Amino acid sequence: MSVRIHPTAIIETNVTLGAGTSVWDSVHIRHGATLGEECIVGEKSYIAYDVQIGNRVKLNAMVYICYGVTIEDGVMISAGTVFTNDVFPRATTPDLKSLRGSDPDEETQTTLVAAGATIGAGCTVGSNLRIGRFAMVGMGSVVTRDVRDFHLAIGSPARSIGCVCRCGAPVARWSAGEAGPSGEFACPKCERRYALQAGAVTELDAMVSSQT
Repeated sequence: MSVRIHPTAIIETNVTLGAGTSVWDSVHIRHGATLGEECIVGEKSYIAYDVQIGNRVKLNAMVYICYGVTIEDGVMISAGTVFTNDVFPRATTPDLKSLRGSDPDEETQTTLVAAGATIGAGCTVGSNLRIGRFAMVGMGSVVTRDVRDFHLAIGSPARSIGCVCRCGAPVARWSAGEAGPSGEFACPKCERRYALQAGAVTELDAMVSSQT
């Protein structure tokens, strides 16, 4: 499978694009970034230098991926999502006489988006975070803390209100701030089974577990 790059895209030096990856119009990918196989980078998206992106990742239009972000396989990041990597950003030194550089420093932090996760349209993602495996973040959310595996998080700041299946369908719901119910649950869409205990989600199907 060949790589497809729109003629208006800017691809800097030492960028790695896996087989079957498509980069659409007005995208900018900085030096040292790596994208795996069969990825889609939507129009007007920006990927900073040295960002690591896995296989079969979908970035919709106008997504901003800053330095320090790692995205694992099978992740979907919807249109207009912005990542950040600095808790105390300033343009200049305290005396306002020197412009601060853009290189990483002691304030730069990292974020991991684990395999299979989805981030909805228009989200803002803070730094020093982990968005868990197959987690789902609702559109317009502001993520300021970790999202656990398979959890559904929404709001500003985002809070877990349930858990979702690998297929994306809701499996259980609860009120924001609660740990959630305990017990076994089946997905109403694909019938995969899960156990929930004190907020931790465990996959019960032997076939699914053998694939992780």
